[in-house]
Amino acid sequence: MAFSSFFSRLRSCSKPICRNLRTSNFQRPHIPSSLTEPVTCSRKGQGTIPSWAASLIPLALAVSAGSLALQSQNYPSLCLNDAPLSDPKSGKNGGKGSTDYVVKGSLRKVPPELIEELKGICQDKMTMDEDERYVHGKPQNSFHKAVNIPDVVVYPRSEEEVSKIVKSCNMHKVPIVPYGGATSIEGHTLSPYGGVCIDMTLMNRVKALHVEDMDVVVEPGIGWMELNEYLESYGLFFPLDPGPGATIGGMCATRCSGSLAVRYGTMRDNVINLKVVLADGEVMKTASRARKSAAGYDLTRLLIGSEGTLGVITEVTLRLQKLPQSSVVAMCNFPTIKDAADVAIATMHSGIQVSRVELLDEVQIRAINLANDKKLPEIPTLMFEFVGTEAYAREQTQIVQKIASEHYGSDFVFAEDPEEKKELWKIRKEALWACFAMKPKFEAMITDVCVPLSHLAELISRSKQELDASPLTCTVIAHAGDGNFHVVVLFDPTKEEQRREAERLNHFMVHTALSMEGTCTGEHGVGTGKIKYLEKELGIENLRTMKRIKDALDPNNIMNPGKLISPHICF
Repeated sequence: MAFSSFFSRLRSCSKPICRNLRTSNFQRPHIPSSLTEPVTCSRKGQGTIPSWAASLIPLALAVSAGSLALQSQNYPSLCLNDAPLSDPKSGKNGGKGSTDYVVKGSLRKVPPELIEELKGICQDKMTMDEDERYVHGKPQNSFHKAVNIPDVVVYPRSEEEVSKIVKSCNMHKVPIVPYGGATSIEGHTLSPYGGVCIDMTLMNRVKALHVEDMDVVVEPGIGWMELNEYLESYGLFFPLDPGPGATIGGMCATRCSGSLAVRYGTMRDNVINLKVVLADGEVMKTASRARKSAAGYDLTRLLIGSEGTLGVITEVTLRLQKLPQSSVVAMCNFPTIKDAADVAIATMHSGIQVSRVELLDEVQIRAINLANDKKLPEIPTLMFEFVGTEAYAREQTQIVQKIASEHYGSDFVFAEDPEEKKELWKIRKEALWACFAMKPKFEAMITDVCVPLSHLAELISRSKQELDASPLTCTVIAHAGDGNFHVVVLFDPTKEEQRREAERLNHFMVHTALSMEGTCTGEHGVGTGKIKYLEKELGIENLRTMKRIKDALDPNNIMNPGKLISPHICF
């Protein structure tokens, strides 16, 4: 099918989206004084840890029985209730079912002895400047905030410096929060208890490239886009593609994925081993460089997705892929979002090894049109990418075109020219910024859920009904090939009722996904934003096991406290 006329219309109307991007606004939010009061979590029935817990991780053997005992902490309760989802006023500030997005935490002054130790370690690569601390304590695109910001920001340049920093913080029992590209959106890098923010962006080297083995050893501060620029001349690439600006260390910490996960898997499938600084400053390597191993506990997978609660990642060995010989990008429109989801499912069932299947609803397409002066049909749209030999990619395109036509698909177009493909994928990659351009003074609550593929169409349909009935502007973007979909809810930050409505919609989608044996987050991670849903999804036994691991490796609870594991989880 000829693509030139469509591409000409697309390109001629385009204008740089950066003109419409929101400018960064670092004004301090007003936080009621009551939120700075610590909430005490009582610990009942404390006792010795069962002997099996010590066998979970070899390193736990070095920890004394006394350090395994739970310590009373002034941490907030983030439990979940079963409040009616249809009532936006049902959530209460704080406690169960909370719609309070400000994370509480007690603050203890950092000892001056620690400040002097950090100066000796980092020299001029540290700051206590309030503006710099505020930027590190408030992620730009995160719905979540905290009452406190880090007391100190340090910029280590080596694994040795990270080890010394962590060891000093542990000795003084001061919290640490690892920090990478600041693209996470579930409150991962908040500092509700103050402490030390460890900015890893200066550790951004490629340490070793093994072309014949198709792997690379990198420091955590390198971005995935910068890494792929480096690898391109070798005919290789790293296949995960989350948001622009994400760094490899943060991608490991949140177990991220992206649009290519449907073909290449998530972060846990693409990391061979890690080097990690543990809470006591000890440096641990999780595995060898072999592609597979049956030796010991799989500590690599334990650390991937741990969100900085078990250690600070200082080195990553990644699997690489050959750059595809040829690729085709296709796009097709549908009358309803269910029709589009059904085609995504049918495509996966057909056995085609598609590398991307992305779904955008009509509101998202409208945002793209407004932001770029495009004239795309404002109806649900699917985008595909097929890779392989030229003949294979074309064959797969024709098969999917036939599937789409059986589900009321229309305007099926595809591109093979590199510039045309780039222009098409630009639509998807700039979707979030297009939303902000549509409502430039609004903030966004961005959430994701994931379900087994067979439930995707029902999940999206039910969620879409709720979103369309809301007075807020909501867009849907889905990695439809693996059952993962995202929603961007735009709201006026000056109107509390709109923020509560955004949280209600998130609550609805998460519970709907969980009722379908899904998850509260497919790739964004837990942080503080999704912590309240874990007990319902995983069960209390699962959380208690994670808590035992956490306490064994981090008895002083200095490693990104308040994230991932709810403080109400007790032995």
